Amino acid sequence: MNKTPISPAGAAPAIGPYSHAIRIGDFLFCSGQIPIDPSNPSAPVPAAIQDQTRIVLENIQRILKSENLDFRHVVKSTVFLTNLGDFQAMNELYSQYFVAPFPARSTIQIAALPRGANVEIEVVAAYSAVAV
Repeated sequence: MNKTPISPAGAAPAIGPYSHAIRIGDFLFCSGQIPIDPSNPSAPVPAAIQDQTRIVLENIQRILKSENLDFRHVVKSTVFLTNLGDFQAMNELYSQYFVAPFPARSTIQIAALPRGANVEIEVVAAYSAVAV
């Protein structure tokens, strides 16, 4: 199978040597997104976890949309939080983007994220999977 890198126009710039996403077969593997505003990538990360989560999910949405996908195609997500105390606030925003049947998900507390972010989310989407 061919591995196709996906770098959507208008996406937040990658801050390292990685692709925004990789398509292989019927799957899209999206790199973890942190709260970088694509319209102002040098802006500081917002303090509120709700604002950070919204930016992250909009960045993911931009990547999915570039492949004619949406959150209904996501089959797995991984959420990285620097403070599990932010879980409920993150989850409230998360539930505004994903609908039932929800993807499988792992949530992990980690020590730190790039640029002082408090949340990072990565997803795997299937081109053929659409929730009914």
